Amino acid sequence: MDTQRVLRKTTFGVFVANRGFFPDDLAAEGHEVIPNILTEMGYEVVVLNVEQTKHGAVETRADAKKCAALFREHADEIDGIVVTLPNFGGEDSVAETIQMAGLNVPVLIHAWPDVPSKMTILNRRDSFCGKKSVCRNLRQLGIRYSLTKNHVVDPQSEEFASEIHQFAACCRVVKGIRNCRIGEIGTRPDGFRTMRNNETALARKFGIQVVKIDLSEIIGPAEALIDDDLTVVAELKAIKGYVNCSAVPEPALIKMAKLAVVIKRFQVENDLDAVAVQCWTSLQKNYGVVPCTLMSMLSESGIPAACEVDTYGAISMRALNLASGSPAALVDWNNNGSSPDGFVAFHCSNLARSFFAACQMDFQAIIAGTVGKDSTWGTVVGKMITGPMTLFRLSDDPATGDLWCSVTEGESVQTNIDTFGGFGLIRVPKLQKLLRLGCRLGDEHHVALGLGNHAAAIYEAFVRYLDTEAYWHNAPEED
Repeated sequence: MDTQRVLRKTTFGVFVANRGFFPDDLAAEGHEVIPNILTEMGYEVVVLNVEQTKHGAVETRADAKKCAALFREHADEIDGIVVTLPNFGGEDSVAETIQMAGLNVPVLIHAWPDVPSKMTILNRRDSFCGKKSVCRNLRQLGIRYSLTKNHVVDPQSEEFASEIHQFAACCRVVKGIRNCRIGEIGTRPDGFRTMRNNETALARKFGIQVVKIDLSEIIGPAEALIDDDLTVVAELKAIKGYVNCSAVPEPALIKMAKLAVVIKRFQVENDLDAVAVQCWTSLQKNYGVVPCTLMSMLSESGIPAACEVDTYGAISMRALNLASGSPAALVDWNNNGSSPDGFVAFHCSNLARSFFAACQMDFQAIIAGTVGKDSTWGTVVGKMITGPMTLFRLSDDPATGDLWCSVTEGESVQTNIDTFGGFGLIRVPKLQKLLRLGCRLGDEHHVALGLGNHAAAIYEAFVRYLDTEAYWHNAPEED
């Protein structure tokens, strides 16, 4: 399985701006400092060298052509462009370079601060002013760009490092959502009409393709596999190494292994970035296990797996996966968490192992009531770890079909709740406001969870670059 689509290093095209009547040594400093800092932070860098242009910076039309050609040469690698203004910078050269490169990737505009004691003609930067001119030129050409929270930022500061990490997450989300491929395994159960989705809107707005397969085309090949098939043996070993399944009958584990072989084959052959699975109840009635552990393993490996054929949920998980570099989960908004600002995040469950301090395999208690315990082995159960979480949901307005999304940050906290499945108590300030908005707009009962705080990157990606209306609950300030 190709998890490098998520795990590979983010690559920046770096543009060092220069303007002739400002000190050249400032541009030289920018070329030396910024690429080195980004490299030390773990990012790949594509930048002009000092043999190609004066100080490796861009000042003239000829420089702009060289930089644009370099960026086009590395178009498949570059995830975003970092424009740094060590002095005022050439407003026209910045805009023309990005226009000629034609990469359609996020662009971050960074300006250096002046030092009050160094404001003479020999060392005055004036990047503060130059940034305004650069942004106006980009706006004139319809080029989208991101800004640092503060107008100028010291590149040697922790603030700059934080801005770059956030921008990198935004770049990964934009690149990873555009033209991604989502597999629908089975059909939406009729009892889950809430999971209707707008494939045409996904294709038009994001270039997303939904690849479908009937559940019979999964079950049939799985049943045809023999127990000692090498691929089955390998998957059985992987399952036993992934989760404590000492309470589960061996025949059920072998069925899961066979199912894993076929589902992974479908994912690889169709180059899928995420899957949404018909997890109940046909699979239990016609095959005899739940796919939760297999879905958990896929999510843990970087291929998000959503239940109940929740395609929007799978895309939401992928966005969080890309932003955080860690597995994502899909949970129900469940119960009230004993306070207005808390809710129980719950599923039966297929949560990735990273969300648990400890977990084990069990049977699906809800479905067992209708199909019997012996046909429902395979859930991953346990209590969630505590810590910061990002909650994200891509949805559509059922009244118009328009795509929209909501994002917020919360925290998984200690709880004495005792229930089955995978669960945790999530606190979100002003949660009732968020729940009312979701109900007004008719969003789903699922929300994707990501480890850590990534709301700013998700919001920037979807609003600035993916043309999607978004609501950032508890945003720190208006942007």
